[in-house]
Amino acid sequence: MDLEDTLLMMPGPVPVAPRVLRAMSKPMINHRSPEFAAIYDDCREVLADVFQTKNDICIISGSGTAGMEAAIGSVVESEDRVVSIENGKFGERFKDLAGLYGQVDPLEIEWGKPVDLEMLEEKLEAGAKAVTLVHNETSTGILNPAPEIGKLAKKYGALFIMDGVTSLGGDEVKVDEWGVDLAVVGSQKCIAAPPGLAMVSVSEKALEAMEAVKKRPYYLDLKAYKKSGDKARTETPYTPAIPLFYGLQEALQLVKEEGMEARIKRHSLLSEAVRAAMAEMNLEMFPKLNEYSSYSNTVSAMKAPKGLDGEEIKKEMKKRGIIIAGGQAHLKGQIFRIGSMGNVSSRDILTTIQTLELILREKGLLENFGAGVEAAAKVIDRL
Repeated sequence: MDLEDTLLMMPGPVPVAPRVLRAMSKPMINHRSPEFAAIYDDCREVLADVFQTKNDICIISGSGTAGMEAAIGSVVESEDRVVSIENGKFGERFKDLAGLYGQVDPLEIEWGKPVDLEMLEEKLEAGAKAVTLVHNETSTGILNPAPEIGKLAKKYGALFIMDGVTSLGGDEVKVDEWGVDLAVVGSQKCIAAPPGLAMVSVSEKALEAMEAVKKRPYYLDLKAYKKSGDKARTETPYTPAIPLFYGLQEALQLVKEEGMEARIKRHSLLSEAVRAAMAEMNLEMFPKLNEYSSYSNTVSAMKAPKGLDGEEIKKEMKKRGIIIAGGQAHLKGQIFRIGSMGNVSSRDILTTIQTLELILREKGLLENFGAGVEAAAKVIDRL
């Protein structure tokens, strides 16, 4: 399989624009220089618009999980109680991280089902230093109710720690308005840069909490990133992955050129196009929604049709040069997932749907060939 001809339609990493790849080939510079400081400052300026925040933003050389651990480890100590919401694989990861640093009180919900806000309030009433949430749970394709959870966290005086790894840059996220104290995004998702950088916004309330924490992580100590970021010549506390910063800066320039409103609209309509196609193909969406939850803007999760395993769908798509995702953990084989994040285009979506239709027809599971593409095209026409 020729990697250059492969279409990545998974929930990250996503295809990277050629100009971003070219930017990464620039010569090395001193990471304690005015040149690097200018790159760092430029990235944080655009990210403030993506996050919709006036809070400090730290950029860590590490994956989104590094950002999650930095957020937890910088404010949570061994005796602190953390309510962790889990309704998917990455909620489970946040729960596991919280358990490494503090006393985790999990709110475990069947994967793919919405958060029970009444149960959450009961747990917060009992007292908690923090509550963790994965805003956009890509393992199940559900968007969780961050604004409502932010209100509950504020009501009970808990820090609100949010994984926005796959929503920031592709869906509406209002960090300040929602009262998010620590929000995390990964470079390889909706921002469409290469993997390897995590960005974390830090509120004043979170900074105050850090002051009282006696044992924080070493490399992932957000207080250290804040200190270095406040210097007259901005820098990171440890050697940054300079080529990734080149790529991030260029990717954020593309975000700026498109504009956040247009970018969110594109993500929204392309994911809606996928859902419209699935309805015509008699494929059922996996998440169960309530009034406070919705389908993800950046990944669609569908139940595998009767008689065809989700892993087989993924395998057949790969044979035809399209990489989609299957289910994780106990959902393996039960679902398949199609990403619609980053620089994904309407042509990418239509190609993916057409290929899926071909596979389903070959397997004798689709009679009305072409209806899925037609339904998706009608939605895409609104772009």
